[in-house]
Amino acid sequence: MNGKKVLGIIFANIHEEALDSLTAMRTMGSVPFCSRYRLIDFPLSNMVESGIAKIGVVTNANFRSLMDHIGTGKPWDLSRKTDGLFLLPPYSVGSVAMWGNRIDALYGNMSFLQYSNQQYVVMADCNNVLSVDYSALLNAHEESGADITILGVRNKMPKNIGSILTFDKVDENGRITEMSLDKKTDDEVFYSCNIMIMKKYLLETLITTAHSKNEISFQRSIIMSNVKNLKIHAFDATDSFVGTIDSIQGYYDISMSLLEKENRKKLFKSPVSTKERDDMPTIYGIESSLKNSLVADGCIIEGKVDNCIIFKGVKIGKGAEVKNSILMQDTVVGNDAKISCVIADKNVSIKDGAELSGADTFPVCLTKNTRV
Repeated sequence: MNGKKVLGIIFANIHEEALDSLTAMRTMGSVPFCSRYRLIDFPLSNMVESGIAKIGVVTNANFRSLMDHIGTGKPWDLSRKTDGLFLLPPYSVGSVAMWGNRIDALYGNMSFLQYSNQQYVVMADCNNVLSVDYSALLNAHEESGADITILGVRNKMPKNIGSILTFDKVDENGRITEMSLDKKTDDEVFYSCNIMIMKKYLLETLITTAHSKNEISFQRSIIMSNVKNLKIHAFDATDSFVGTIDSIQGYYDISMSLLEKENRKKLFKSPVSTKERDDMPTIYGIESSLKNSLVADGCIIEGKVDNCIIFKGVKIGKGAEVKNSILMQDTVVGNDAKISCVIADKNVSIKDGAELSGADTFPVCLTKNTRV
């Protein structure tokens, strides 16, 4: 794939309502994931590994954490004189206004599109955790002669996020002939991961037209309304690991599924880069025990850990028992504490002897800086 042909755009704030407990002070893209990463690391790394050299990150609000994480793009080799990484926050002359929707966000960044030399644009959200080869997506797009190609997966329909397209009928050539928006069903469907590729001039035309009509739904006004006018094709990624985060429960389930080696192999089949925090190796106490867990650097483990995801700087005291939980950066679990099925955001402190238990189907979520 010639990366100079493709411009990448990542939406960092889309679907934040699904993780309201974790996105109160950060963007969706900034949410920690899998012991050392942030959700934005996956679309960023997928694009870079596919040769895309210019990427714009569209953000809306609460993006200080995002700025701190991505910086100049150096961990992804995007700190460069030509092209590289661009943060695209809301801006208008005389005032700053938040993006109302995806169409507004793209129209507000029309100059970024117009001054980019790439022929194609690939767009992605941050709530899908997957490994995708954009070279294969581009090749399929060019070979089919499609106007728009959308990456989809066959799985259960995401429940708690809106604007999800399902491909109801796809012909033998991969062209979508019928689709629905926010379909109500418990059955397996072929749904869009909101990853799509099209020519840059086509995106500019569609966005300008939709904005002039005050349209607010990208999926309904641009994709669905053109299903008969444009050749819109589906790219099936079902064979890959794809996790669509649609709720706190979804975040928990997808995270815990990565304790299975086969799922990790699928997700990390190509490198995933992130901002590193230099730390000492994790220290394990004499009486500590660890089973089926992912543990980052810089931790001090003196208790028992079973089936958990542990981020950097976590401290687990003597006699503590931690099961089926996700402990984010610098969380402290006191001596003799017992926790099960808990998601603890950064800098949570659980006092000595405390007992806190959720369930696999209803994990307890502790927000950042909570003291229990």
